[in-house]
Amino acid sequence: MLVPDPKVVRHLLTQYASLKIAQAERERPATARELEDVSYTLCVLMGTTSVYDAIARADALLLAANRPQPQTSETDGDNGLSLAV
Repeated sequence: MLVPDPKVVRHLLTQYASLKIAQAERERPATARELEDVSYTLCVLMGTTSVYDAIARADALLLAANRPQPQTSETDGDNGLSLAV
């Protein structure tokens, strides 16, 4: 299964939140279109049909991405760089 890049997901969530705030402050057709586009993109990226489900999955993805990864024998213990060529 493909996993979206956390940076892209974070960017989309930031855009979504900013547009929701802008739309709540002053409703404008251009902002509504941008919000719809970002919502759709977030849904597609997270594999959902609901923006609320997409946000929940995005939050879970970002939480998992921030957890420290266990060390494996393929990395050296000093800096986490791969020993493979």
